[in-house]
This record gives sequence, structure tokens and C-alpha cells, in this order.
Amino acid sequence: MMNTPVVIGIGDIQQKDSFNNLDEALILMDKATKLAIEDTGNSKIKNYIDEILIPKGYWKYRDPGKWVAQENNFKEVKTSVSKIGILQQSLINLACKKIQSGEVQACLILGGEARYKRTKALIEKKEFLETELTQNPNNYIKAKDELQTDSEKEALGTMAVGYYSIFESALRYEKGRGFNEHHKYLSEVYEKFSNIAVNNRNGWSEQEVSSEVILNSSNKNPQIAFPYNKYHCTSWNVNQGAAIVICSEELANTLDVDQKNAFIPIAASENNHMMPSILRPQLSKQAGMQMAANFIMDICKDKDINISYFDLYSCFPVAVQMFADTLGIKDISNSTITGGMSFAGGPLNSYVLHSTIKMIKKLRQNDNNAGVVTGVSGMMTKQSYCLWSNQSLSKFMFKDVTKDASNIDIPKKISKKTFGEAKIIGYTIISDNQITKKAVIYVEDANSERNIIQSNDIKVIKSMETEEWVGKVINFKNLQLIS
Repeated sequence: MMNTPVVIGIGDIQQKDSFNNLDEALILMDKATKLAIEDTGNSKIKNYIDEILIPKGYWKYRDPGKWVAQENNFKEVKTSVSKIGILQQSLINLACKKIQSGEVQACLILGGEARYKRTKALIEKKEFLETELTQNPNNYIKAKDELQTDSEKEALGTMAVGYYSIFESALRYEKGRGFNEHHKYLSEVYEKFSNIAVNNRNGWSEQEVSSEVILNSSNKNPQIAFPYNKYHCTSWNVNQGAAIVICSEELANTLDVDQKNAFIPIAASENNHMMPSILRPQLSKQAGMQMAANFIMDICKDKDINISYFDLYSCFPVAVQMFADTLGIKDISNSTITGGMSFAGGPLNSYVLHSTIKMIKKLRQNDNNAGVVTGVSGMMTKQSYCLWSNQSLSKFMFKDVTKDASNIDIPKKISKKTFGEAKIIGYTIISDNQITKKAVIYVEDANSERNIIQSNDIKVIKSMETEEWVGKVINFKNLQLIS
């Protein structure tokens, strides 16, 4: 099919230096774009790019796409910025669908972050200034629903780590690996991730980190939300940019693009069934996530495709494990080709662009192989899968399982009781006012209704950090644990 979407150009960039030698996100995106254009082998692609799609980053620019287009002498293009809460893979899927339908000939997808430059500004006592861009894009894309309930925001705030650490506790209990054994296992996996990142040219980490260092909290590896220490968490203070050029197979042929460099998103799937964490029937499993994985795996089985490489989204360890479970991966040590977001770097809302570029580079070196890249939005709220290969199957296949998932994963109800008895289904320990610690506990009562209980009891907190509390039945009053 001549309108089959193919990636013909990729560009990624990373910077580590003093403040004056670092670029803001806009320039990183521009430099990545120039690399992607060069990678196509034909600069005339600039005349065919109809749309630029960008996931919103930590920056304040209204529309970096128009600026990049002007800087690179593109023709007039439409621009779109997708806010936090939209899957990064959705931009790739949207571009592919528009190309396949003939709506556009080519798209540029790019993202960038310069939080490292911001950090350097504080350290070096410099003023960080962004280029001011006040023109709005043609389209803003944002999520329809809220990521958290009010009670979750009150207990955990809006930072993701507390939510994911609660998922981790639920998964730990479900796996039955043992409390200490589970944490040791995670540290051993993440040691291997750090080794991969060090050998990744654009990996952020420059030194391998041992499992012992990862496992134990310290000044350099502080506990962020039990059981997660710093090295378990995505590292978003990076200076990184990425750009991907996608066009129709017909245009690629017209531009005489080297077929060895053209890679095809064979199939992609999304689960956009939004449900706050406390309301999910299971904290460590989601029906839509499994459906989206099944769509990809069924295609592989039907078309006799063997997956050689995976890059499972790794904002926190539980995300890797949940994706691995849906795909039937037993050993997650080799489930990343970048080194993971803790060590390769996790730019706020564009990591999937980097992992996709790394996957394409990997596949360019190994003919007749295939790879899967996964993605997440929010608090493990939405999930995506994409199957990549240089072997065309005539058309791009896509499925959004949201509607089907909503018929299976029915939200739990929130209990109105402020006292009573309930079973713990997940918990974490986080800082309370930066001075003391508090336990945040998800519980379910005999009526299958949910609640969030808290405790500042030091003995309880120490116990929760040394032995399993998930599965215990506890008593509470005024939404506080009775110890």
C-alpha cells in the first residue's frame, strides 16, 4: 500500500556541560529536527511535512512547532501540542493514521527537555531564560478526565512516585516473592539496566550502579517513596531532544530514501480508559492494558513475527513488571534497550520518542528483526504498545481498546466511613512536610468499597518498611490507622 507510513528520519541529542554550554528545550528540539532531516538523506522532505506534533514538556512555550518550522524553512504546517495525560505513542499513531488515510504526506514528531540546564542555573547561580513563544498551536490535545481523586491528591499530592510505589506494594504481595526478596530482585534488575545505559551513547548515566547501592537508601540515593529510592525513579533532570520524521511509502520512494533506513510501525495499540488509582479493581493489573498487549501479540503470532527487542516503559519498576506480565516476559533484565528512565534519562513527556529512536537504530543494525516499545501516561493510567520492523505488512494496524476495557474494569466505590475495619491492598511511606514520614494506605472494606488511611506512628512506619502489610486487616478512626 503506497500510503503505508514509514519512519525515514530520526534524530536525538543529549547535552551535559556547564550552564552556558547547554541549550534550552526549544533549541534541543531544533537540533534534533536537523539531525532527523539529515537522516532522511533528502532535505526535500521539508517541502512535504504537513504537520508537527509535540508532547508538552516542562517548558512554557505555547507552540515550539511553528518556531522549528520557520527555523528549518518548512512550508506552512499545522502544529499540535498534547498536554500531560496524553500517551506519547498517540502522536506517532495519529501521524500514521493521517498518512495512511491520505490526509497528510508527512509528519514531524518532536520533544525536548532542558531541566538539567535549569538545575545548572541554580548550582551556578545563573538566570535561566526561555525564548518567549506566545502564539498558540493549531491544536491543543488534552485528557478528558482527572488523573486523581481529591482524596488521593490530599494524601499523595500530584507527584507520580507515591502512586507507583503503592502499585509496587500490591504487585509485590501478588507475586508472593517475599518482602525482602522482591526488593533485592528489583535492585538486581536495575543494576543491569544501569549497565545498559552506560553503553548507550545517549544514556544519561556515565557509571554503573550496583544492586547494593540501588537497594539501600543513602544521601546519594535517598528514599523517595517506599520502597523506591532515587535510583528506582525516572531521572527527568536531563537535557535531551528527539525528532522523528514519518511519511508515506510512496513519498519515501519519490524521495529515493534508502529502504534499509525506512522502518515501519507495523501495529500499535492504546488503552485510554482513565480511572484514578484508588478506584481500580486491581492495583497491579488493568484489563485494557492486557487487551492492548494481546492485540500486538496476536499479530505477531498470526504473521509469524519474532520479537527480538523490547523497551518497556520504566518510569518506576512496577511499570516494567506490569508490561512484562502482559507480554509474557519472564526475565525483565533485558526489557530495555536504552537502560531505562532511571539511568538513560526520562525527559518528562517525551521518553517514548527516545526509546522509539533507539529501537529503530537497533533494528537498522539487525535485518529481519522486530521490536516492541511501550508507553505510559499518568499514574499508570494509560498504556501503549507499538510493534516495529522493516518488514512491511501492507498497512499500519491500530486498535484503541478503551471502550472494551471500560466494560470490564468498573470503578470501585469510595467508602463514606471514617472509621471501621478494612484490608490493606497497597501502601507507601512518603515524607510529611519534609520533616517526618507518613504512611499512605489504600484499603478495601467488606463491602468492596475503598478508602485512604494514613498513619504517622513511627513504629507502624518502621514495621511497614521491614515486613509486608498488604493483606492485613486493620482498624481505623477518623481515617487514621489505629495502632
